[in-house]
Amino acid sequence: MTTPEAEQSQAEPAGAGTRGGAEVPAAGAEQGGEAQVTAEGDGRPEERLERAVRAAEQALIEYEIAVETFRVEVENFSRLHHQKLGPMYARLDELDARIAEATAARTGDPEDIRKADEARARVLPMPGVEELFHGWMDGGGLFPEAAAMLTEQPVQPPQRVRPSDEARKLYRELARKAHPDLAQEEAERSRREEFITRVNAAYARGDEALLRELAEEWAAGPVPKDQGPTPAEELYARLEWLAQRKEMLALVAKELEESAIGAMLRIAPDDPDRLLEEIAEQLLAQVAEREAALAALLG
Repeated sequence: MTTPEAEQSQAEPAGAGTRGGAEVPAAGAEQGGEAQVTAEGDGRPEERLERAVRAAEQALIEYEIAVETFRVEVENFSRLHHQKLGPMYARLDELDARIAEATAARTGDPEDIRKADEARARVLPMPGVEELFHGWMDGGGLFPEAAAMLTEQPVQPPQRVRPSDEARKLYRELARKAHPDLAQEEAERSRREEFITRVNAAYARGDEALLRELAEEWAAGPVPKDQGPTPAEELYARLEWLAQRKEMLALVAKELEESAIGAMLRIAPDDPDRLLEEIAEQLLAQVAEREAALAALLG
């Protein structure tokens, strides 16, 4: 797994700012090893601004690709986390409620009774629970499939939606070619936005075949018209918009990285499945401890 910051550092052109800054090359900076200004007119401010805009556009596209890739990884890991560990958390809550109730029945203490009521309220069936808990329980409790996760019964593994290396490659190529930020006209930008929405949806599902079809569709589509020189004031405005867009993406990336699932991914970026297995083992041990404590109270 690669975080957006790591991918950005590899893709960002020389002279670009860091996250939180303007995120664009300084006007006049040479991009991609360009030769020194020698031809007449090469040093005009408009041409330097145009090179800066092109470099900033590419840097922003690379960063958007990194953020979207990381978002898909976080969503996939979150789905697996809920599907595999959700029933165990539910079982722990149920055991905690039963232990609290058994303790309250034994002592009759008002404080113990209050704690028991609070513990039971946390596990009472609620309408709409199935949607909240990704299909492993509803208002009536755990589904048989979820309950099987706590026993020796065979259970269907959670669905995995992980784009293949080829799907990642296709997605990156399409994003770089068809990104809306490369459009100069509103009609072309709208066309690209609709197309990229379909590309993002296919990538999120890991649909390599559809990505190939989209690549063929784009290759057969209209070629954007070459644009003439852009006035300096429009170039300045575009640089400002690119900087604002990068700031927004930086906030999205920060939220993903600081989320609970993002933090877990950082612990084991190369083997998240093993991390889930370790957490599952810990939860099963806690379930066993709670069951023994409940048995002692009821015995």
